[in-house]
Amino acid sequence: MSATISDTIYRALSRRIITGALTGGEKLRQDHIAREFDTSHVPVREAFLRLEAHGLAQSLPRRGMRVSELEPSEIREVVEMRVALEVLALTHAAPRIGAPELKAAEAARHACDAAQDMETWEEANRAFHRVILAPCAMPRLLASIDDLHIASARHLFAHWSRQWTPRPDKDHAMICTALARRDAAAACEILRRHLRRVS
Repeated sequence: MSATISDTIYRALSRRIITGALTGGEKLRQDHIAREFDTSHVPVREAFLRLEAHGLAQSLPRRGMRVSELEPSEIREVVEMRVALEVLALTHAAPRIGAPELKAAEAARHACDAAQDMETWEEANRAFHRVILAPCAMPRLLASIDDLHIASARHLFAHWSRQWTPRPDKDHAMICTALARRDAAAACEILRRHLRRVS
């Protein structure tokens, strides 16, 4: 299915919010955004609704649509939820992972290791986690995990962007090895440790 103008606007604005180019409390001006993307207000409003649904923006009485504030206290909750939900997803995904999924996971892992800037790395890292978890075939669970990835990424950019350096991710390699040998328990344990360490 081809991307709509609303999809394009949502993706552009969500990346700006995640990376901190748009900061918490900043007003999202419908007119300006419509002009930037050369479109009417309708797809902009649709994009705004998606940003709200994913916790990236909120509509405030008499203040309009604003970028949601980043709450430092929520990161512990995000980490605990990611551990619980991603391990649950991998438990169900592991038995369904075959050669095509392993190939895709390896490709995502190598893209992550090859990233030379934090934004590229974050997208590749998210892709790796999505590839290994998607075979669980639980749409609601995966949607919740996607929202947690968004929240986690905002915190990473806010607190670690100046300290980030390119480096290979040994945990990703170990997860791929465990999945290849069909050791779901080991893969889940590595994922649990990985999320607590890097989140």
